[in-house]
Amino acid sequence: MVRRIFWMAVGAGATVWAMNKANEAVHRLTPDSLSGTAARGALHLGDLAKQFAQDVKAGMAEREDQLREDLGLDGTAVVEPRRRRVLRGEPQYRAISAAPGSPAAALPPSSSARASSNGARPTPAIEKTPRRALPQQGGTPNRKDH
Repeated sequence: MVRRIFWMAVGAGATVWAMNKANEAVHRLTPDSLSGTAARGALHLGDLAKQFAQDVKAGMAEREDQLREDLGLDGTAVVEPRRRRVLRGEPQYRAISAAPGSPAAALPPSSSARASSNGARPTPAIEKTPRRALPQQGGTPNRKDH
């Protein structure tokens, strides 16, 4: 007799549990609940997109500051006007020194700076490299129907 009462109680408990799960599923599938879930998801997605845009903007600003510092564009380079005549009539400027300790200070002077100190115009050096013919693979190379 005790066995029957035990299994009847287990069956009643399982039935109550299954009914609660079914009611939750029915509630989740009502139009109001579906639209509320979609609206909350859209708001969450919008918040994530806004956060991503802010992170990208902060990263861009940080990288721009790094580049300005590395290139000496943050006001550490001293500039003087060029001495040769300019056809347009507007002055051309070039950097003559960089801040001590910056990467630009470690660079050797450019060929144009050396040539202007000698009074000669720099001529670009063009290296001739021999061209090699590509090996033929057989057939016509432009056929598209293979």
